[in-house]
Amino acid sequence: MKTIVLKFGTSVLTQGSSKLNRPHMLEIVRQCATLHQQGYRIIIVTSGAVAAGRHYLNYPSLPATIASKQLLAAVGQSQLIQTWEQLFEIYDIKIGQILLTRADFEDRERFINARDTLMALLDNQIIPVINENDAVATAEIKVGDNDNLSALTAILAHADQLYLLTDQQGLFDCDPRSNPDAKLISVVEKITNETRAIAGGSVSGLGTGGMSTKITAADIATRSGIETIIAAGGRKNVIVDLANDVDIGTKFKVPNHAIDGRKQWLFAAPIAGKITVDQGAEQALTIQHKSLLPAGIQQIDGTFSRGEVIMLQNTNGKPLARGMVRYNSDALQQIKGQQSHKINDILGYEYGSVVIHCDDLVLL
Repeated sequence: MKTIVLKFGTSVLTQGSSKLNRPHMLEIVRQCATLHQQGYRIIIVTSGAVAAGRHYLNYPSLPATIASKQLLAAVGQSQLIQTWEQLFEIYDIKIGQILLTRADFEDRERFINARDTLMALLDNQIIPVINENDAVATAEIKVGDNDNLSALTAILAHADQLYLLTDQQGLFDCDPRSNPDAKLISVVEKITNETRAIAGGSVSGLGTGGMSTKITAADIATRSGIETIIAAGGRKNVIVDLANDVDIGTKFKVPNHAIDGRKQWLFAAPIAGKITVDQGAEQALTIQHKSLLPAGIQQIDGTFSRGEVIMLQNTNGKPLARGMVRYNSDALQQIKGQQSHKINDILGYEYGSVVIHCDDLVLL
């Protein structure tokens, strides 16, 4: 049976109001319970903690600081999870809360540990309810938004599908809020620069994610083999209909060559530095899908250790790939531009002839 990750934005859970809309959340839970009882493995990625906290504290006047948001999240997180718990209890379904930050994705061991926890919940018919840990997260350790978090969660769970449920019907060819002739795009075969160009920002004022973050999430998920659908979270029976392949919203198809499980982790890992490569190396990486050799490196930016993930860019600063380096930044400063057979002579040691092996590389 399929594993499905459901991401609910704040605007869906509040239905455009300033507090959680319990009747609508109950309708969401009813649909989840229907699929759960049919054997589907359901995972929820939920926004709404800050909105719940603000309502619980009677909309206090607070300074616009990270600490204020963390205060609201700390208070609201318990209110949010209690609401989910009470509603699922109506259907005699247990839930388990998981709070995550980027630190939980930053190395492969923690990635695997988080995955094991998630799978243990699913194996015991417990629905995981996941949110970013805003109460302690800072800009440096935040995943960034719950769209991105849902894509990484889908990778963790080896999910079959990801549903991004929002206040829009899907992706339109232009902004439907300003153009009444806008047309819904029902299927996206491949995410391109044009796809990203027509995605707008958040206008509800309630959440942090807009359509552009959903496109990014869809890109991460589909390239990892997970079909993604953006649909209206307020539509009647939307979740059950999506699970039954009813044509709703915008479906993002999985490309022919999805990346394998080991490489999927690279999407989540933080960037420790940058390497600028020459034109020859760019072609070898992007067209021939080869490994990065020291001869093709022009510039090293940042201080990083062997095994960390860095960004590869061309001479114009365009991001090309993410990859795990086999040499630290000090060593690379010495061997950049050199032939591979000279590595041992220059450093006095070597970890192989390549700087980043193609098996440890994800093209952007």
